[in-house]
Amino acid sequence: MLIRSPETSLTEQLVARFAQRIRDRLLPPGARLPSIRQCAQSQGVSPSTVVAAYDQLQAQGLVEAHKNRGFFVRDPKPAPASGAGASPLNESRTQRLGGAPLNASALIRGMFHGFGDKPQPGMGVLPPEWLDSSFMPAALRRVSASGNLRTLSLQYGEPAGDSGLRSALSHKLANWHVHAAPEQIITTVGATQALDIASRTLLRPGDAVMVEEPGWAIEFARLQGLGMRVLPVPRLADGPDLAVMARYCEAHQPKLFVSVSVLHNPTGLSLSPVAAHRVLQLAQQHDFHVLEDDTYGHFAPDHATRLCALDGLQRTIYVGGFAKILAPNWRIGFLAAPTHLVERLQDTKLLSSLTTPGAADVPK
Repeated sequence: MLIRSPETSLTEQLVARFAQRIRDRLLPPGARLPSIRQCAQSQGVSPSTVVAAYDQLQAQGLVEAHKNRGFFVRDPKPAPASGAGASPLNESRTQRLGGAPLNASALIRGMFHGFGDKPQPGMGVLPPEWLDSSFMPAALRRVSASGNLRTLSLQYGEPAGDSGLRSALSHKLANWHVHAAPEQIITTVGATQALDIASRTLLRPGDAVMVEEPGWAIEFARLQGLGMRVLPVPRLADGPDLAVMARYCEAHQPKLFVSVSVLHNPTGLSLSPVAAHRVLQLAQQHDFHVLEDDTYGHFAPDHATRLCALDGLQRTIYVGGFAKILAPNWRIGFLAAPTHLVERLQDTKLLSSLTTPGAADVPK
């Protein structure tokens, strides 16, 4: 927490934050810390504060300085010698990255690089044999029938997505007490695109965004890549740390809070009604939107607490998808939003992908 306080200096706060992320493996060995200038800009502090913090981290043995390259997280374990004792996983990863430090893009590439026949839990999807059924082939044959295939292939679909699918999604969300008319729903290429569309629509470079930590490393990197000031909010047993959020709101006037209410990744915990109510109070009081990622909601009871259900899609935007449980390679996602934001969100989608691929956008 980089909040000016007589008890703890900004340098000490920055050291504590990076040290915790390193110990929690959110910054793995070899990861490059932001440059001094980037860190100063993102945290709203002076470069000298960052220099002092990095020096302390180096003194603690958590990072090391590479001349003309920056600061990198140290590996607490000595690298294995080449030969029989070396780890094939580490060797192939080093070769694939060309010896460069790991970053979010490298992490994504690593997710798609299989190592033998072992499970890949980092992909976030069920084992293929669990998804294999007669349903998908039958649905695909139905969609690809001669007349349908011509329609789906030779013209663009609806900008907001197939109307039949959006109606089905509206009915599905109602079972979770998220009431969204089909006109409030936009289909996307996976939940990741839905998150990106919402961020690009609501934010401008330099805006402050609160994101739960620990969380999805790719979300942090994506927002930082858009030029946002990312404010990490510790995730507790019943939801985000409300005291931290309140202080952020006073000091930084954030525009958005990105949250996983149900089966939070990676803790697996879910939001309590009390915490949800307080989050929405903060959103109303400090005028920020809430982007609720519910990609794991299919595995939770229908009565699980969701911010969008309590808020009625006033300050909240709901993001979901079916890639985790239906067809990972089809990248089926969607968002449901307040009526007054739908046109802006749709315009952002048009500028990035025009429409959603027809074969994946038709209810089966």
